[in-house]
Amino acid sequence: MSFAVKPTLTGTSTVLRPFTGADADVMGEILQDPDVVRFTFEPSDGPLTREDLRAWYGSRSARTDRLDLAVTDRATGELVGEVVLNEWDPDARSCNFRTLIGPRGRGRGLGTEAVRLIVGHGFEQLGLRRVELAAYGNNTRALRVYEKAGFVVEGVRREVRMRDGEWTDEVLMAVLDREWAALSSTAR
Repeated sequence: MSFAVKPTLTGTSTVLRPFTGADADVMGEILQDPDVVRFTFEPSDGPLTREDLRAWYGSRSARTDRLDLAVTDRATGELVGEVVLNEWDPDARSCNFRTLIGPRGRGRGLGTEAVRLIVGHGFEQLGLRRVELAAYGNNTRALRVYEKAGFVVEGVRREVRMRDGEWTDEVLMAVLDREWAALSSTAR
């Protein structure tokens, strides 16, 4: 298994494609969205510069230890977010999953389809056995998307981060290859 090949995955409403340095400006805007900051991270070393973003997104295609794909609206080609398979564990044939969708990509099913496309690729093309994630408990929109894609809650790490002045739980979820296969066969 290798993340060296960076595929283009096409769905009904979305296209997942490899990143380029040219995506840095749009991703910079998305990363500043209040919901993205609230539900994903806060840069610890201050804001990312345009050069930082160009270097980061420009280097994604060369990485063989992870798969970062741009989420685009199929109808317009507009970049609306990202999906990532990372933290590959070859002994367990598992990896971590994360995603973020900016404001112009929300509420239209693009995130749900993007999750299904990359997770399906992980199981069907890369031979993964398990895909796991962690999400803040107050990110109800993302939790619904993950459940629709077949992820199951495995646990909760209580009050792990202070967010918006309140302690927030972290929900641990995963989907296994056999669960994905069962979901995929009923969706046909």
